Amino acid sequence: MAQTNFAALTDEEKTVWSRELWKAARNNSFMTKFLGDGNGAMIQRIKELTKTEKGARAVITLVADLEGDGVAGDRQLEGNEEAGKAYDQVIQLDQLRHAQRHEGRMAEQRSVVSFRESARDVLAYWLADRCDQLAFLTLSGVDYSMKTNGVARVGSDFPFLDFNADVTAPSANRHRVWRNGALADSSEQSNLTATDTPTWGMLVEAKAYAKDNYVRPIRGDQGMELYNVFMTPQGIAKLKQDSDFLAAWRNAMPRSSSNPLFKGTEVIYVDGLAIYEYRHVYNTKGAASGSKWGVGGAIDGQRTLICGSQAMGFADIETPTWVEKDFDFGNQQGISTGKIVGYKKPVFKSQVSSTDEDFGVICLDTAI
Repeated sequence: MAQTNFAALTDEEKTVWSRELWKAARNNSFMTKFLGDGNGAMIQRIKELTKTEKGARAVITLVADLEGDGVAGDRQLEGNEEAGKAYDQVIQLDQLRHAQRHEGRMAEQRSVVSFRESARDVLAYWLADRCDQLAFLTLSGVDYSMKTNGVARVGSDFPFLDFNADVTAPSANRHRVWRNGALADSSEQSNLTATDTPTWGMLVEAKAYAKDNYVRPIRGDQGMELYNVFMTPQGIAKLKQDSDFLAAWRNAMPRSSSNPLFKGTEVIYVDGLAIYEYRHVYNTKGAASGSKWGVGGAIDGQRTLICGSQAMGFADIETPTWVEKDFDFGNQQGISTGKIVGYKKPVFKSQVSSTDEDFGVICLDTAI
C-alpha cells in the first residue's frame, strides 16, 4: 500500500482535486439547476466579492420598478425626475467543512488513489446535499437548527453559520395557507385539516397572487415567463390525485407516447408554472405529534415554494479546499474539504403593501 506520497500533493494537484470535488457536488446538487449570474435567475449566483468601505462583501442588488407616472406632453420634466431605488442585500459568508478518515493500514486495503476517489465522491455528495438543505431552509424562512423534515438538528454546527442570523420568516404578504379551497393568511396554518391538500385551483390562485403582488417571474426559453414551484413527493402525489390538475396537465402535453404523463418526468410544465418534486422541501412529516400543523399540531404539512426572479442570493466564493493528512505515524490517512458559501433571501419594500416583503418567493403551506 503506497502511503509515502499521501500528503505530498503539489498545490496544483490539490487544486485539481478540489475542482473535481466541486464539479461533482454541483452535479449532485438539485438547486444548482436554478443558478444564474444575472438578476433574471431564480437564484442569483455571486462569484466575486464587492469592495466597499466596510471590506469585501458578497452583495446582491435588487432594482425596484419606477413608481411615478412621468409627465404629459410638453410639461416640465426637468426637476421632476424620479430617483431609482436599489436595495443592496449583503450575503454573509462562512465555511462548511467536513473530512473522511479511515481506520488504519490493516483495515484499509485500498490504494491511496482509491481512497482519494472514494473520499471525493462521498464528500461531494455531502456538500451537495447540505447546500440543498441550506437553500430550502433559507427560502422557507426556517432556522438552520431544524432539518427539512421538521426534526430538530442535534449536535449540528449549522446554527453557528454566520448567514443563519439572516434567515427571516416569510413576510406577511408572502406567506399564504391553502385552507378550505382558498388562499388564506398565515394565521390559518393552525386550522389546517387533512383535506387541505394541493389542487389545481391552488396553483391557479397562487400564480395570480404572485403576479398581483409583483413577484417578478423568471424569463424562460423563448422569452416565456414562468414561476418555479417546489413540493415534497407527498405533495406532488396529492396534486396528481386532483382531477382538475390531471385534466390541465393532460391537455398541456403532446398527445403521443412521449407524453410525460405516461413516461414520468422531473418537472411538470403547465400554465406558466414549472412544478418540481424534491425531498428537501420543508415539511413536518418528521415532527413529533403536537408539533406539526393544524388543530392539536397533528397535521403533516409542506411549505410549497412559488419562486420568481432573485428569490435567493447564493455566494459561491472560490473552489473548495482540499487537505490531506497522515495520522498515527502514517498508519491512517484523512482528507478534509471546506467551501466558503453564503445564502440570503432578499427582502425589499413592496410597492403594493408599502412594507418589507420577501422579494422573489411566496411560501404556501398545505396539508400532505
